[in-house]
Amino acid sequence: MKDIEQLNHCIIEFYDKLSSWEQSVVKELHLSLAQVHTIEVLGNHNAMRMRELADKLGITTGTLTVQVDKLVNTGFIERQPHHSDRRSILVKLTESGQNIYKQHNDLHLALTQDITAKLDEDDTAVLLKLFKKINCEF
Repeated sequence: MKDIEQLNHCIIEFYDKLSSWEQSVVKELHLSLAQVHTIEVLGNHNAMRMRELADKLGITTGTLTVQVDKLVNTGFIERQPHHSDRRSILVKLTESGQNIYKQHNDLHLALTQDITAKLDEDDTAVLLKLFKKINCEF
């Protein structure tokens, strides 16, 4: 039981450090963390229906609508009709949104490189395998 408690504390410490880092990076963009997460999901998955995007973010479509409205007003996201379903609206990144996504993704990549710099290839492979397993649980 002691190991699970230590693991719990390590996960919490890592989450706190990552959240703090994320907040500091997002502050420089003058966007909320929720807005940047919306941009990240669209950057990773391209144009999506609102329901799909809300599901990926783990929020309601009502909450997402507020986020999307703000991001449309900033010029980072645009709405467009779905090509085969007239009832659906797709949201996608604009060129400015794609630039924000790339900039933020590059920062994440640099952080990942910094975090894993002292790991050898085998440790990195094990870490990747474990994160994939953990992510399947969510």
